[in-house]
Amino acid sequence: MAARLSGGENRLVSLPLSRIRVIMKSSPEVSSINQDALFLTAKATELFVQYLATYSYKHGRGKEKNALTYSDLSHTAEECETFQFLADILPKKILASKYLKMLEKEKRDGEVGEDEEDDEEEEDEDKAVDEDVGS
Repeated sequence: MAARLSGGENRLVSLPLSRIRVIMKSSPEVSSINQDALFLTAKATELFVQYLATYSYKHGRGKEKNALTYSDLSHTAEECETFQFLADILPKKILASKYLKMLEKEKRDGEVGEDEEDDEEEEDEDKAVDEDVGS
């Protein structure tokens, strides 16, 4: 099998095995990597990426534009249960101005929420004082 993995026209995987080895070795649990495990990981990764791209193309606007876009991939990650684990990696793109508005709104909502918490604490203290005075 090692002969098949050594580049050339009949290459069985298109991802660079050296990069995959580096990624696999970055895990502290991995001390050595079998050549077969490396090959199978590379092939499985290729098949997964191919499936994600095909699914995104078919279910996105790719057919209309005859192209696969980032928004097709992010929509797939958000909507398809199979790919939901990718939602953090492939978030929907938003404009910086929209993001800043969202931050401002969260900040205002947070301040309102804090004010409400302070009011509740003051009411609790007032009740405690009233109970102490009444007893």
